[in-house]
Amino acid sequence: MTSSQNRPVALVTGASAGLGLALAQGLAERGWALIIDARGADALKDAADTLAANTDVVPLAGDVTDAEHRADLVEAVGELGRLDLLVNNASYLGPSPLQRLAGADLQELRRVYEVDVIAPIALTQALIPELSKASGIVLNISSDAAVEAYEGWGGYGSAKAALDHASAVLGAEHPELAVYAVDPGDLRTAMHQAAFPGEDISDRPEPATVVPALLGLLDSRPASGRYRAAEFAPAVTS
Repeated sequence: MTSSQNRPVALVTGASAGLGLALAQGLAERGWALIIDARGADALKDAADTLAANTDVVPLAGDVTDAEHRADLVEAVGELGRLDLLVNNASYLGPSPLQRLAGADLQELRRVYEVDVIAPIALTQALIPELSKASGIVLNISSDAAVEAYEGWGGYGSAKAALDHASAVLGAEHPELAVYAVDPGDLRTAMHQAAFPGEDISDRPEPATVVPALLGLLDSRPASGRYRAAEFAPAVTS
């Protein structure tokens, strides 16, 4: 593995499918070098093979809640020599069908918080030195469930609310960085389907449709904070 030299580098978690893969593809098309992660090794390899048509990509299969796996990700960043963008996209919804809080399995709830809150904070902690050197960006994928009270979404929604606030604090503590919590909107993903088992979600937009808005956020680099991707959607002209 060689230094990325002047190429920007992004680390994207949960990048084997859905929004993570779509955003990685958008970055690859811009010439970004990529480190990508997901739990499924086969799906991650397929994603890496697709992305490699446009850029250098380092796939590392593993669970973001595993400290050894996070150390491998940090080592990969060190070998590339820089990090300009960390995308904490890997998330865990909880059991399907979703559970009401009063009867939620606490082990499952702990897993939601480990994946959706603790792991992003831990990975960010480990990578702040490299991100700070590059005046980089942390992009934490949030949800409207972080701010709206939906029945059955108490675990996932409260975890994303915690991630939102952690993002805000990190932004205040590290003014050299841009730290964003971004709600991408409802998308046609496996996770969204799991939230609505047996329902037709074909009316939801594909993940790729939100990528121009996320790239617009990165390009405009507003103040650290919580945003909706729709705020950065390219204007539609007739």
